[in-house]
Amino acid sequence: MAQQQADAKAVTPPGGVAGEVGEQRPTRSPREIRLVMIGLVITMMLAMLDNLIVGTAMPTIVGDLHGANHLSWVVTSYTLATAAATPIWGKLGDLYGRKGTFLTSIVIFLIGSALAGLSQNMNEMIAFRALQGLGAGGLMVGVMSIMGALVSPRERGKYQGMFAAVMAIATVGGPLLGGFITDHFSWHWIFYINLPLGAVALAVVMITLHLPKVRSTARVDYAGAALLTIGITSLVLITTWGGTQYAWGSKHIIGLIVLAAASLIGFCYVEARVKEPMLPLSLFRNRDFTVVSIIGFIVGFQMFGGVTFLPQYQQIVQNASATNSGLLLMPMMFGMLVVSLVVGQVVTKTGKYRIFPIVGTVVMGAGSLLLSTMGVGTTRLTSGLFMALLGAGMGFLMQITMLVAQNSVELKDMGVASSTATLFRTIGGSFGVALFGAIYTNHLKDTLTQKLAGAPGAGGQLDGADQMTPAKLRTLPAPVQDAFHHAVSNGIHSVFVWAALISLVSVVAALFLKGTPLRGAGKAAGAEKPEGSDMAAMAH
Repeated sequence: MAQQQADAKAVTPPGGVAGEVGEQRPTRSPREIRLVMIGLVITMMLAMLDNLIVGTAMPTIVGDLHGANHLSWVVTSYTLATAAATPIWGKLGDLYGRKGTFLTSIVIFLIGSALAGLSQNMNEMIAFRALQGLGAGGLMVGVMSIMGALVSPRERGKYQGMFAAVMAIATVGGPLLGGFITDHFSWHWIFYINLPLGAVALAVVMITLHLPKVRSTARVDYAGAALLTIGITSLVLITTWGGTQYAWGSKHIIGLIVLAAASLIGFCYVEARVKEPMLPLSLFRNRDFTVVSIIGFIVGFQMFGGVTFLPQYQQIVQNASATNSGLLLMPMMFGMLVVSLVVGQVVTKTGKYRIFPIVGTVVMGAGSLLLSTMGVGTTRLTSGLFMALLGAGMGFLMQITMLVAQNSVELKDMGVASSTATLFRTIGGSFGVALFGAIYTNHLKDTLTQKLAGAPGAGGQLDGADQMTPAKLRTLPAPVQDAFHHAVSNGIHSVFVWAALISLVSVVAALFLKGTPLRGAGKAAGAEKPEGSDMAAMAH
């Protein structure tokens, strides 16, 4: 009790923010940290599972709600709200306390989940998914920034391996769980399942998490928040609509590009002048922070972009079922999990990390290059080995990028550093899906045009190429199936060739990391110097 009271005392530093500027982290026993981690892990699971579970249920949902024409908006509304809210949650946590803002984001997410499960039409579903997204924007940021406040950077590696395991389990288990719930219960339970998990996370965090109270006299940067939201929203809409709903050269896309550029320029102008900016531009003066932001963007590009199209290859070319295609991704997730756990332990013991981003970017690029060689005759064993290599590369990078971002800032900026790292990865994934989607579709149709030229009924097959399902394809004549197999293989080849080329950017960026030693002792989480003294020493 005495320790908790000591934790709750607020110290008001210069600048008006109490309790988290340059102070020493309260000493935590391993048991206290493990208890808090239970709530954080459950929350991480909520954030990771939601889109993965919902994705497999979407055909049933849009069928029941008679809204197939608005399918994309169910996803887009959630993505937009999450991307726009992420940096705002991070800053609010820095200003007004991480525990309160984290609990608020969970509550908003759970309210959105309950309402989405009660939806009676597509308009309600889209609106409630947006509400869910607003809460979801604070889940991942809250988890990472709270862990940053509890544990020193050097000790953080072993805990982040736990989160890597959650990501891997969610990625593989999410689609399987979503299909099972939809088939055996009802799509409504896709959303209701969040409620008991969220309730447990709320209770654990409320009871076990004790952070210094924060009192801030700073005003919220509403102008910066509005401009950043407009800029992010425009970017997400560009990547979502460009080349699909609207041509890249259409007035809609050009208008969004102009709006994004104007709002982001305005955002930079405002942030350079306000007292308490939403996203301090000074963070990017730290070379390591800038480098890992670039690497995080490319990791998102690779992970959400390239990996999105692997199930297409597995189901159409390798004749895997939808369920089995999820299982076939396990080599990649296993590679990511094992490497992330090992790297976390090594970083904790040595306090050094610079070699891992360099090795990780090289391995990730090599994995992409090998995946680009897959063809019609590639076996599942071979493709599994290639995916394992790609996963290993990501395992070197997934947690290290967040760790370095947090190590590059003072404790008072932990939330905004975490949200910025998350934001770059999210935007990278959005750009990756859009760019790789355009590349994949163009090569798919070009190959089909060549293979089916002059064949009876070829025009109909070409028009529906982007809507071809594995089940429907198996009912078509053998020449048409062969054409689709080659077309999908060529599309995948092009996607991963570009992914390998883009990886070169991350390799070059990783070479510029300074490798500043991680703060904190390697033996005891609580035995560390005050955050401010470390930063002062680093400055010299």
